[in-house]
Amino acid sequence: MKYYDAHNHLQDGWLAPHLPQVLETLEKIGIAGAVVNGTIDGDWEDVARLARERPWVIPSYGVHPWRIKERTGQWEELLRARLDEGGAVGEIGLDRWKEGYDCEDQEGVFRTQLRMAAERNTPATIHCLRAWGALWEIVRTEAVPACGFLLHAYGGPVEMIEGFARRGAYFSFSGSFMAEQRRGKMETFREVPVERLLVETDAPAMPLPAELSRYRLPKAPEGATVNHPGNVAVAYEGLATLRGMESEELEGVVEANFRRLFGKLMDVAG
Repeated sequence: MKYYDAHNHLQDGWLAPHLPQVLETLEKIGIAGAVVNGTIDGDWEDVARLARERPWVIPSYGVHPWRIKERTGQWEELLRARLDEGGAVGEIGLDRWKEGYDCEDQEGVFRTQLRMAAERNTPATIHCLRAWGALWEIVRTEAVPACGFLLHAYGGPVEMIEGFARRGAYFSFSGSFMAEQRRGKMETFREVPVERLLVETDAPAMPLPAELSRYRLPKAPEGATVNHPGNVAVAYEGLATLRGMESEELEGVVEANFRRLFGKLMDVAG
């Protein structure tokens, strides 16, 4: 099998103590491409370093909606410079779940980054929680990258899939949806067009149910479960079962979709 992880955070501090072993495991299981997403201008160099060291890493640079208060005054200039070197835009987006959000600031930062992606025709990775209507209004009216964009760990309504897909969206399946209490999010992926399906881990976040986790890491210092990115293999299996596909068939579908969205950057990274 060849695996493509459409969304993770390999630069995250939770993975830092284990990173050499994590990278070795990923290469042993057959990782062929992984989009590593920055979340604030302070971690973009760590993302870039991973891309320089591992040909299968695609760097992505963005200001996450949870971290917009941390951005520096030079973040736009720094982002343009990173994108000019080659990279995707992300993780960006809207979030009405996290307490203390500033709607106006969030939307301004999101629109700025989405426009940068559209101007360069580089893919954007979008986070959305409890803001699907607001996101649709922006995606519907703003320019978006012609190559497409990713709605990572899509948790929006089934009824919105068709509209987002018409605007160029891809939808990545998370193994965390295999938990019984998240079954509804998993079922949504029965309705995603096959040519728009991707798989992600969001590692070290969004862990799988403990009984399904094949690759394990020690808990974070504060006690949180750390998702090993090797669990992308389990996510593939879960999605194949959900869609009634043989593993080899899903492998081909995901590879084709991943290359369609991120292929230009794979050529640069590899």
